[in-house]
Amino acid sequence: MIHKRFIIIGTIFLICLSVLLGRLSQIQLFETKSFTDRNINLIEESVKQRSQEMVIDNGRGKFYDRNMVPLTYEAVPSLILFPFLKKMEWDVEKVASIIGVRENEILQALEAAEEPIVFGKPEPIVLTETQMKAINQLKIPGVFAVKKQYDRKIPPAAQLIGLVGQNEKQISLRYPEKNIPKNTNIGISGLQKSFDEFLLQEENTKLIYHVDGHGGPLFGIDVKYTDPSNPFYPVNVQTTIDGEIQKKAEEIAERHKLKKGGLILVDIDTNSIIASVSRPEMNESNPYGNDGAKNYMLTAQIPGSVFKTVIAAAAIDAQLVPQNRTFDCSRTIHGEIDQQFQHGMIDFTKSFAVSCNNTFATLAKELNEIDKNMIETYAKKLGLTEEVGWQGDVYHFDDFKQLADEEKGQIFLSDAERKDSKLVAQTGIGQQNVRITPLQAANMMATIARGGEKKMVRAVSSIRYKNGTTLYQFPEKKLKGDTLAPYTISKLQQLLREVVVDEEGTGRYLKNLPYEVAGKSGTAQTYRYNENGQEYVNKWFVGYFPFDQPKYALAVVYLDALSTDGSVTPIFQDMVTYLSHLNGQ
Repeated sequence: MIHKRFIIIGTIFLICLSVLLGRLSQIQLFETKSFTDRNINLIEESVKQRSQEMVIDNGRGKFYDRNMVPLTYEAVPSLILFPFLKKMEWDVEKVASIIGVRENEILQALEAAEEPIVFGKPEPIVLTETQMKAINQLKIPGVFAVKKQYDRKIPPAAQLIGLVGQNEKQISLRYPEKNIPKNTNIGISGLQKSFDEFLLQEENTKLIYHVDGHGGPLFGIDVKYTDPSNPFYPVNVQTTIDGEIQKKAEEIAERHKLKKGGLILVDIDTNSIIASVSRPEMNESNPYGNDGAKNYMLTAQIPGSVFKTVIAAAAIDAQLVPQNRTFDCSRTIHGEIDQQFQHGMIDFTKSFAVSCNNTFATLAKELNEIDKNMIETYAKKLGLTEEVGWQGDVYHFDDFKQLADEEKGQIFLSDAERKDSKLVAQTGIGQQNVRITPLQAANMMATIARGGEKKMVRAVSSIRYKNGTTLYQFPEKKLKGDTLAPYTISKLQQLLREVVVDEEGTGRYLKNLPYEVAGKSGTAQTYRYNENGQEYVNKWFVGYFPFDQPKYALAVVYLDALSTDGSVTPIFQDMVTYLSHLNGQ
């Protein structure tokens, strides 16, 4: 009986010991970097418990502008001090004299420090290259001059670049076969999301000092600089944004108090985004609040009269607008006397310049009688019904999209709309269910300026390894599908210029700029009202310049504006003036 009890007790003991050994093996050998379903890195956590460290670089790939100037971070030459300095004698006087402060300021900062600090409050003191070299030549343990990287919470072109954050569910969905710690930052929106797999966080670059349980030195006063050994990853992304132009565009939007909407500037030659501003502005403390994280340059909006460009192209090809044809522009699209505009009987060119609704509603109905799909066909020829951002196969990424958040445009939602002449008339003036993005509008202007050649719009030109060599170069790519005939494009160019040079043209206030402008205005009804019964409208101006040698296409839009909020033309004007001066005009 006693022997049997010993066997039972011994068996239980062996089982418990086996479980304990198995648990220890799991912790020490098998799951050291991904312990439990939370993927805890036990090695990192144990190091944290017995070390003090200053992270210099968080290890995620970075974004740069087209001149390789950082967009998402700032490298600040800083003085790093470790807390063990307050327990030892060191040449604080020499360090203080190099950076031009009193000894006592450094000692006071150290007195309150329990972890490594960046010297200077509230902002770190920015060192010169000479000061950094002088400090590091002293070789004082615990005193370092390094370029510490600070992530910009709100970078330039914030909505285009996008946000990063921690999301365990998204990590599991995106990377089910990868062993990625659940606290890893991933791209949530914008280019951060599109390029996330390239940018995934590697090991930190840091200064590290090992301590015992009381915070004392474990291996003397040796501070180590640790840098990931991989010279290639994480990669860096070179965008097509021009940092200086982007900064100016944001200043202009701010000066004109643009509340909702924005502007997008495209280089016509390469069809690349040079600047992109979306409002409301992203808030640092709550980036998702008030739609601040939303990129309105990629969301489809009611375009109003901007869409008349499509109707004009179709009408020219269908030979509906001979020189001697006139339209009654003192009447609305439904035939009543227009209480706002009394242009009388005018021809097609004048109609486009003054943006006569009756002309384009009439032409839309005539086009629809010829072919129920004609309006959509011509919208597609100008890139308004498809995604226009760069996409294609990139290594193992099938159909990779640079602009993952981009929306498509739309014209009709049903056959019933195509059969209703009143709805077709509304469609012809860019109302009803017509929706396009500001990016598509700018791209349409670039297409016309280039002579009809359709291209994808790039926001990124290349992906670069950490050592600076190129991983992938994004080539210029054509958009598939039919294009407009050269004659039609030529007529559109003339029409767009008339909008500015005609004495009654809706863009006449842009006439005397350093660059000659061609473009189209639009004021779209939203059929939504404020508490005072005032209707919200979308105000647009899209165009290109200089007219004879096109270089830039620009779309500016003020969404959900009131009539008292003023025009977007001054914003367009300021951008044109700035760019002309930038180029020495």
